[in-house]
Amino acid sequence: MDLWYALVDLLPFAWAQPGMMFFMKNALLAVLVITPLFGILSTMVVHSRMSFFSDALGHSAFTGMAIGALCGFREPTWAAVAFAVLFALLFNVVRRRSALASDTVIGVFSSTAVALGIFLSTLNGRSFTRFNALLVGDILSVEPAKVGLLALILLLVVLLWAVSFNQLMLSAVHPALADSRGVRVFWQETVFSMAIAVVVTLSMTWVGLLVINSLLVLPAAAARNVARNMRQYHLFSLLGAVLAGVAGLMTSYYVGGSAGAAVTLYLAVWFALTFLVRKK
Repeated sequence: MDLWYALVDLLPFAWAQPGMMFFMKNALLAVLVITPLFGILSTMVVHSRMSFFSDALGHSAFTGMAIGALCGFREPTWAAVAFAVLFALLFNVVRRRSALASDTVIGVFSSTAVALGIFLSTLNGRSFTRFNALLVGDILSVEPAKVGLLALILLLVVLLWAVSFNQLMLSAVHPALADSRGVRVFWQETVFSMAIAVVVTLSMTWVGLLVINSLLVLPAAAARNVARNMRQYHLFSLLGAVLAGVAGLMTSYYVGGSAGAAVTLYLAVWFALTFLVRKK
């Protein structure tokens, strides 16, 4: 972290002065790690039409936090990660074995997760207000150790992309053809879903449950408006997520308000601009 602090000290901002406001410097590093994660995953979420599924994962993560708090875990985040991963696995199993449409299965899982989370968090007359922070998030509270964990996850996601991107894309576009070519579609989809689950859960406390789904949809949705090929699609999604993340953090610091909401608003503006300049 000393190297990072030394680099940030070179920036022309009052908060970047040496020995000052380490929370802001940690938050900036967290944004530079989190937003590429969402930028990469967003492309497959949009391409696979899994936008509502990523929203349901946020609900499952909240339920996992409630379970962790109820069990008295010192760090309920890990209970949330475990529950979200289990949620992703069960969803893919039910979707594969059911004749119902995917959005119907998502609705069933999402509503169940929300209801269970609210029930457990208010059990025995407990107040729901202790979970209010999860709804809006607080990027300024991020700790260096958590940033390191997110950096490790970013590396693992990049490796996953490098190894199985073609199989993931084929599975999303034509599952039957992927099956015929020996691609294990179920496990490709499950591993990808679990990756989203881990990222959403670990980022939820800083980004905010109410807006975290937008970070998995808007970057790629905007990129799709102007990208002419797959390389541009990923590049524009990644750049849009990172620039919106930095701009949102700065806006939150200087103006006040939720950083997650500010990032989402910048991404919405980015989507609007790409929509207006797109070639019909």
